[in-house]
Amino acid sequence: MKYYLIVGEASGDLHASNLMKSLKSADPSADFRYFGGDLMQAVGGSLVKHYKEMAYMGFIPVITHLGTIVRNMNKCKADIKMWQPDAVILVDYPGFNLKIANYVHSKTSIPVFYYISPKIWAWKEYRIKNIRRDVDRLYSILPFEVDFFKKHSYEIDYVGNPCVDAISSFKKGPYGNESLSAFSARTGIETTKPIIALLPGSRKQEIKDNLPLMIEAAMEFPSYQAVIAGAPSIDKSYYSRYIPEGTSIPILFDETYSLVQQSVSALVTSGTATLETAILGVPQVVCYYTPAGKLISWLRGMVLKVKYISLVNLIGGREVVKELVADGMNSKSLKESLAATLPGGSMRESILEGYSMIHKALGAPGASDRAAEKMIARLQRYS
Repeated sequence: MKYYLIVGEASGDLHASNLMKSLKSADPSADFRYFGGDLMQAVGGSLVKHYKEMAYMGFIPVITHLGTIVRNMNKCKADIKMWQPDAVILVDYPGFNLKIANYVHSKTSIPVFYYISPKIWAWKEYRIKNIRRDVDRLYSILPFEVDFFKKHSYEIDYVGNPCVDAISSFKKGPYGNESLSAFSARTGIETTKPIIALLPGSRKQEIKDNLPLMIEAAMEFPSYQAVIAGAPSIDKSYYSRYIPEGTSIPILFDETYSLVQQSVSALVTSGTATLETAILGVPQVVCYYTPAGKLISWLRGMVLKVKYISLVNLIGGREVVKELVADGMNSKSLKESLAATLPGGSMRESILEGYSMIHKALGAPGASDRAAEKMIARLQRYS
């Protein structure tokens, strides 16, 4: 069968490439065409447009590149119509993909599948109307989404979470059961003191806003050592400008899972990394400082429809880990919250208990395989 996939960023490229592998395994005749990235290209098929040519985020970038966005959308529509796939598979990226879903639904008879739902439970809940109208089936990677969509009379499939798959693969690899001494020898990190991992995000603004406060808090505990998890897209020199002069804090690249695994606690900028840290079983504090914190906190209450920002707490349905957001992220609160996660800290055991509940909710590895099997089974019913 022929599958047309559309992603708009690096994480979509990763998840779509894994889905493609699973589709290929279950359907040896699978043929792919896509708006995607390098990882998808490595699996096979034909790249129509690279996501780097269309990944515009924020109001100003979208407005200034509106002509390019419209041209990309028209190219995508024409290409789908020309190729006539058996299914169109959309991966997150709702601003673009929901418009494509509407086109495919209204102008063709091609089934539309959505893998990794738009986060309409957090904001823009009105988009449920578009999804119900234009998407034949949605395959979710977050267990709490099942009840959310059921509330809107729209049945979806929870297929598992790719983070579980990624960490399961890591655990089976050469560093999955690595000792602290072996980690030290391999990375050159001194391990005379227990490690506090600092994960300040993958964007420069996140690092600028969060890393200085993270370092300040970690240095309040001299019997521990801080180690920074570097993002592949950020140069080491960028991190160095936020490390106080005369202070030595190691920066490790492409070692995030290994670093977190060897740590006793972590300070983590909100995102997928919070869930990965939970799956690895390391107590954490979720950090997300923003300038104009009081204003952002007020807007958050007005715009967001959810109580929490971290996937850990959203899946847990309660405050499993402490979230310090906007004006709540400051030196005093971060120091106190970090102390509570360290050995002997007041929150450590309750965090670990909460993680056990999250592991159970997420289920076993195999998200991509289950999604592929369900998609193929549904397409076979259509034929």
